[in-house]
Amino acid sequence: MAEFEIRPRGPFSLAAAQDFAGGFPAGIGGGSVGEQSIAMAFPIEGTDSSAAVDIRQREDGVVVGRTDAPTELLEAVRRQAARSLSLDHDGTDWPAVGQRDPVIGTFQEAHGFLRPVCFYSAYEAATSFVIGQRIAMHQSARIKRWLGEQLGDRPTIGGQEFVAFPRPERLFEMSVVPGLNQKKVGWLKGIAGAAIGGRLDTQRLGGMGREEALARLRELPGVGPFTAEAVWLRGCGIVDELPSSEDVSVTAAREMYGRPQMTRDEFVELAEEWRPYRMWATVLLRVGWGRRAGRQSYRQPPS
Repeated sequence: MAEFEIRPRGPFSLAAAQDFAGGFPAGIGGGSVGEQSIAMAFPIEGTDSSAAVDIRQREDGVVVGRTDAPTELLEAVRRQAARSLSLDHDGTDWPAVGQRDPVIGTFQEAHGFLRPVCFYSAYEAATSFVIGQRIAMHQSARIKRWLGEQLGDRPTIGGQEFVAFPRPERLFEMSVVPGLNQKKVGWLKGIAGAAIGGRLDTQRLGGMGREEALARLRELPGVGPFTAEAVWLRGCGIVDELPSSEDVSVTAAREMYGRPQMTRDEFVELAEEWRPYRMWATVLLRVGWGRRAGRQSYRQPPS
């Protein structure tokens, strides 16, 4: 079994990531959340393989991954796991945001300086959001689980199998999915085809400017403005942008800052204090607000 290390830059708590991941099982993908670790299972981008990796954090703060993936794929697995945990970015100045903004600071302390837990790739984000349009999260989770069991690889950690979401080549082969109408099945096949053709490369999309990335994502079947933005922000792990196509973040800010009449423009102005971690702060705000009120802090965009 191979092993790799990820040394967080800035504060990072795997326990906070476990709590976040356990609260959003329909979105994050294959694997499981344990008491001491997160198990991830995913198609490795740019390859014809999938990997499963056990993620733990040592007392010195270093994050350690263990996997049965071949040595030649180890760096690709490490890179994808790091991006999913937002460990591909330097968080050294993340606490400074909380020092400038007491609301964010309170939530940082309460939630272990939480960083967003993202999808394993833009491909998995796009398929997850399209599956989840206008259905309940438990239905989405059931459909994703069925697809994994029927078409996904079964990579291992120490010989233990984990079911991964299907690689694009396998998803492209499907014709019927229980719980999905044929229009959605067609959309998923189109997304799989785009991934096969290189149009959903996570690193490339994440490196584009906002408008170019969203325009390219809107070319995908079943992906409208809401979904395109969600895929870009949460599939590519964007750090310093704001969502513009949903109202939940503004609602959370109104309540947490005691400004019931706050407009979106005023929210954008408020978020200037959060640079260069505006998306991290937005996610943390929504998580803290949602848990205080017992709400589900994330909602599925309509299209």
